[in-house]
Amino acid sequence: MLKYYNFDIVFAEIPGEVTLALNITGCPNNCAGCHSPHLREDTGQVLDDDELLSLIERYGRAVTCVCFMGGDNDPQEVARLAGTVRSHSTLRTGWYSGRDELPGYDILSSLDYIKTGPYRKEAGPLGTPATNQRMYRITDGTLDDITRMFLKK
Repeated sequence: MLKYYNFDIVFAEIPGEVTLALNITGCPNNCAGCHSPHLREDTGQVLDDDELLSLIERYGRAVTCVCFMGGDNDPQEVARLAGTVRSHSTLRTGWYSGRDELPGYDILSSLDYIKTGPYRKEAGPLGTPATNQRMYRITDGTLDDITRMFLKK
C-alpha cells in the first residue's frame, strides 16, 4: 500500500510533459541532503485505485503525465497503479525512484519514464553534469537515457 503526502502539477520533472506529481511517503532510502525528508514518514492519504482515478478525473485534462515521486517502499504497487493510469486514460506515466537499479521484475511495461538513483550531494541533482541520477524514456521496454534534457543550455 502506498500513501501520498500531496500532489502538484509540475513542468520540469518529466521533459515535455505537464505532470501530475504525487509525492509518495514511506521512503526507505534516507538520502543525505534529501530535499523532502518529511516523505520518509509513513503518513498521508492512501493511494488506491479510487483515489488515483479521482485525481485523474479532476486534473486529467490539464496534464499529460502522472508521476509517482517515490514509492521505493513498494515498487510493485507503483507498477500496478501506473497500470491503472494506463488502463483508464491516455496519460503517460513516470516514476522517480531513489534506487540505483530497477526491481527484479517487469516494471517498465507500465511506465513511459523512470528516474533512477539516490540524491548524492557531491554529484548534484539531475540538472548537474556530474549527477549520478538518470532519467530514461521507455519505449517498448527499451531505456533511452534523456538525462541531458535537464542540463541548462
